[in-house]
Amino acid sequence: MSRCFGDGDPLYERYHDTEWGFPAADERALFELLSLEAFQAGLSWRTILGKREAFRSAFANFDADAVARFGPADVERLLGNAGIVRNRSKIEATIGNARAILQLRAAGRPLLSLFPPDPQASRRKPPEAWSDVPPTTPEAEALARELKGLGFRFLGPTTLYALMQACGVVDDHLSTCPVRPAAERARRAAGLIHATELPS
Repeated sequence: MSRCFGDGDPLYERYHDTEWGFPAADERALFELLSLEAFQAGLSWRTILGKREAFRSAFANFDADAVARFGPADVERLLGNAGIVRNRSKIEATIGNARAILQLRAAGRPLLSLFPPDPQASRRKPPEAWSDVPPTTPEAEALARELKGLGFRFLGPTTLYALMQACGVVDDHLSTCPVRPAAERARRAAGLIHATELPS
């Protein structure tokens, strides 16, 4: 059986097999995915993956506390960094999103709490083909509105649905994908689905 995507590209294969559809481990991991998904808008995900280490270096390994302290000089530094996507709006949004994460944390709402288990998981059949995978969902649209109200930027419904896929809130591995069972087990272990929701 073939993967959902990435066959023949070692970087893409590794991402598909070990990360895509698996739960984010912590705030740092989720902030990284959130930021990279925002930078990906208008570009290919493969392009972003190829620049991932440069992004990590440029953005303090996506430590929200550190990125929240970035100022105008850091923006100019990042705009001069050829290793990342040099887009002022996306750079400034990433800094602003780090500050929003800190505000959430101070209010007792960790970033991970905004991505709860999918209550419809048990009713949704695994996609048979990519044509079965929606570009967004009502849940992603509602989350986009909530995040905008909390001060987050550059995170529309399509970007957020891609993030939900990436961090295992939903599992869009195709039904025939050899990685799907492992992703489902990881989602169950993280509390994103219940044991009774796993396919038999």
